[in-house]
Amino acid sequence: MTRARLTELLLRNMTLLIFLAIFLYFGIQSPRFLGLDSIANIVKQASFIGIIAVGMTFVLLTAGIDLSVGSNMYLSAMSAGYLLQNPAFHNGWGVAAAIVVGLVTGALFGAINAFCIVVLGITPFLVTLATLVAGRGLGTAITESFGIEFPAPYLAFGASSLFGIPMPILVFAAVVLAAHVVLSRTQFGRQIYAVGNDPEAARKAGLAVDRIVFSVYVISGLCAATGGVTLIALIGRLNQTFGVGKEFDVITAAVLGGTSLFGGVGQAFGAVAGSTLVQMVQSGMVFVGVNLYLQPMVLAAIIFLAVMVDAVRSARFARLRRRMLRPD
Repeated sequence: MTRARLTELLLRNMTLLIFLAIFLYFGIQSPRFLGLDSIANIVKQASFIGIIAVGMTFVLLTAGIDLSVGSNMYLSAMSAGYLLQNPAFHNGWGVAAAIVVGLVTGALFGAINAFCIVVLGITPFLVTLATLVAGRGLGTAITESFGIEFPAPYLAFGASSLFGIPMPILVFAAVVLAAHVVLSRTQFGRQIYAVGNDPEAARKAGLAVDRIVFSVYVISGLCAATGGVTLIALIGRLNQTFGVGKEFDVITAAVLGGTSLFGGVGQAFGAVAGSTLVQMVQSGMVFVGVNLYLQPMVLAAIIFLAVMVDAVRSARFARLRRRMLRPD
């Protein structure tokens, strides 16, 4: 195997290598980390980050960014919570209605981002940074910083399982499978990759670039809401810090899963590996007793590693594409 081929193979499988290295390290440091209960809990806790990372994958594939997913989570869960304050909704249909309201709120939040980006022509980074702050401010103004307690029937949704598989993991699996089908089996999915690789070429080829970009931000908003209503069903109480900083975990999970910040590269299943890796690091630090004040530094190092790997991988693949297009 040539050196170039080996380098390409390592870059393509970097997430798996990092995953195995961290898993073995924490397992050696604390054998309890390798227990089935520990692993199941990691996957369960990673589910909501993974759900949102799937939506982020759609956005990143078009070379965009969505920094507002944490605020979206907060507003979506808040909308569901306010509906459930009415005792008339403390039943099965009421819980379903609350979930639908939360999802619609998230989709509308994503549509606002999309409108500003596509119609007003504002840079995605600036738009989603603004809605990150505005969304949090709106939610705080509505709740007046008071928490919202969710009723037992809603918590039963989060605690339920099917064939022994917790509901959050089932929701995660359903979102990933749906996204995989869309990205790999549909014309819309192929168009997303085309826009991410070269938007101008895609436009000249007759693709509705604006419609595609608009759609991916709505999908991201919907996934953020799904992650929010799923997480709140596990913890049962909405407070002002709900969703704060989750955008960094989500972007890290998507990039570690192989999705490029530069667009055109990535897949839905990458969100599974990336989100599980992020949660594994967070849980592993607890198992081995890493200083509480040092944990953010470790996570920062993981984020830096994800960005660095993506930059090296993108530069490497760009050189390979230029070599393939070079005339004989």
